Amino acid sequence: MTRFTINGKPIEVDVEGDTPLLWVIREEIGLTGTKFGCGIGMCGACTVHVGGRATRSCVTPVSAVEGAVITTIEGLDPAGEHPVQTAWRDLKVPQCGYCQSGQIMQAAALLKDIPDPSDDDIDAVMTGNLCRCMTYVRIRAAVREAATAMKGSPSNG
Repeated sequence: MTRFTINGKPIEVDVEGDTPLLWVIREEIGLTGTKFGCGIGMCGACTVHVGGRATRSCVTPVSAVEGAVITTIEGLDPAGEHPVQTAWRDLKVPQCGYCQSGQIMQAAALLKDIPDPSDDDIDAVMTGNLCRCMTYVRIRAAVREAATAMKGSPSNG
């Protein structure tokens, strides 16, 4: 048994310890917003937060998250109103949308660590999240817009 909290809910799963967290999230818990991309932690589609840190769930064994607090795209803001999610919609960032949950989770972690990122900061942190549709210019703009929105919000920093 592995126990952790996901999106504020205590969870207990009975799977092999080397089972990737991604498959536990999708198949055991039923949260499908986190996507499978490459399976080797290189594309970022599977990004979730573990203890507040952006983590590639496809290469993270469930045994490594015992007792951890995990947030998926469904838990970032259940109403979809996190400043990053709002900026994504406002700037129409997604095209196909497949990578977007991972992009959003990575961007939210970036803004937690660097509230006023430069373009170089954004590029450096977001570079591991791949987008087949090449919406990188809109992604960068949305991160900037979310940073501005978060500066003005007392609850977000």
